[in-house]
Amino acid sequence: MVTKLNEVDAVVIGVGMTGAMIAKEFTLAGLTVVGLERGPDRRPREESVLPRIRDELKYVQRLELMQDNSIDTVTFRNNSEQTALPIRRWGAFLPGEGVGGTLNHWGGMHWRYLPTDFRIRSTITERYGAGAIPGDMTIADWPVSYDELEPYYDKFDKMCGVAGKAGNLRGQKIAGGNIFEGARSDEYPTPALKPSGGAVLFTQACNNLGHHPFPAPFGAASQPYKNIYGIQLGACEYCGFCGRNSCEANSKVTAPTHIMPALRDEAKFTLRTNAFVSKLVYDRQAKKVTSVLYTDMNTGEEYEQPAGIVILSGYVFTNSNMLFHSGIGEPYDARTGRGVVGKNYCYQFEATATAFFEDKNLNPFMGSPGDRAVIDDFNGENFDHSGLDFLGGGYIRGGSGAEPPIGGRAVPADVPSWGSEWKKETVRWYYHAVEFQNQGSVYANRANYLDVDPIYKDALGRPLIRLTYNATKNDHAMSRYMLTKIDAIIKEMNPTHYELHPRPLNFTIVPYQSTHNTGGTMMGTTPANSVVNRYQQSWAAHNLFIMGASTFPQQHGYNPTGTVGALAYFASDKIVKDYVKNPGPLVQA
Repeated sequence: MVTKLNEVDAVVIGVGMTGAMIAKEFTLAGLTVVGLERGPDRRPREESVLPRIRDELKYVQRLELMQDNSIDTVTFRNNSEQTALPIRRWGAFLPGEGVGGTLNHWGGMHWRYLPTDFRIRSTITERYGAGAIPGDMTIADWPVSYDELEPYYDKFDKMCGVAGKAGNLRGQKIAGGNIFEGARSDEYPTPALKPSGGAVLFTQACNNLGHHPFPAPFGAASQPYKNIYGIQLGACEYCGFCGRNSCEANSKVTAPTHIMPALRDEAKFTLRTNAFVSKLVYDRQAKKVTSVLYTDMNTGEEYEQPAGIVILSGYVFTNSNMLFHSGIGEPYDARTGRGVVGKNYCYQFEATATAFFEDKNLNPFMGSPGDRAVIDDFNGENFDHSGLDFLGGGYIRGGSGAEPPIGGRAVPADVPSWGSEWKKETVRWYYHAVEFQNQGSVYANRANYLDVDPIYKDALGRPLIRLTYNATKNDHAMSRYMLTKIDAIIKEMNPTHYELHPRPLNFTIVPYQSTHNTGGTMMGTTPANSVVNRYQQSWAAHNLFIMGASTFPQQHGYNPTGTVGALAYFASDKIVKDYVKNPGPLVQA
């Protein structure tokens, strides 16, 4: 029997970063909010403390903060001719679970997209002609511009306490920052982190080659900082345990440290954890979601939560799957190109390299992902693609810090992976390695999408979501080009030995690559070409708003978090100012 609860102003499905942000903004506006989180609560005072948090086995190897695959997972195949199989252990990407979601374990790279990224289809057509875009590349302009989002980027930066150095402050280019970025209305909230030894070498080489290096923007405060919700945050301690761990210093941004202390005591907010949402109750005729069905995973009891506004802020796969199970929107059909739910799934196409310097004594243990140096010279439309066989690009970063004791032991490829020889070589090279990474774009392709698996089901008996994805010819050509740039930088650094690591021909879900999944509920200008409008409002249900990277039309050459945060503030501002007063479509179809 389903227990029907009292109606509230808004229900938030998924209390990760965007869910917590929306809930906080709504309560500030006087709305009553219920937050439904499938995983457990996360309390930094209990979990993110020494010595327990510095446990690489628990968090990095055993994936303590990740989604439970035995309850819900994703099936995967490279193409539509194959039978998809369930991912039983997360590998290529790592969806988080619990209050704070995936940002509890993120690496902290904090970016804004380029102004040209938001009108990428138009920009390419204007510069290279309509024929430059392959027929199977389904990229689209965003229905919102950089200039419209900039105030919300700034608000998100100040909530996070981001560390960095501006390169374009109110239109003035500043040496030492990213001169390719869009104009910022303000400097970063805290100064850039100190560079690692490897980042210093990388910067020198890039300057010699005429590139424009700058410190990596990082989603953690470099000094004590009080954010926009009045929460006092600590400074980054360069502990080296950022990736896959939460932060012992309350510095790296995540909801439990940066929002929940100001949200938990709100009388108008109720948090329910271990609440697995199964369905949105959809009134097709009224174009409205009337309530949310969820199961308490502790008791097995099922509840119905009515709400005036429904915020779907799960991870990428969750958002699309919820629409499939609720019958909201037309599912995408890759054969015909019709439909929108599940369309334009994208990933991040990374390529890496390692260089060894026997004459350099680097300290790999201390540091953070923010101790890297970066160049943006070959990202997006920052360079001329005329005569090249690809579109897109990405940033390149290099550095030597934040290498944990188990996973940070880089050795040359010909060294055995275990035994006495490995032990000898890891001692030889541990203090002498510099890592390089290209964070490459993935431009949407007709053959890559999400749909419902016909065989496998989750713990509630619902079909799992199915991922059909493989790298395209464009992806590989872009990556090979970026590796030539990395190769030139490394040679300028004059290492003892180095190795480039190109991506394999077929995507595999086994080794970790990136948790930057995007698309499936893309935004656009009409119901025919998108799932949501510019305010993240569903075309099919006016009181349903979808947050997160699932609304991206494609993946650009940056980590998505900064843009996810800006869009959440952009949408919540419109909801509070306009939708609450006059419920209905915010954009006319």
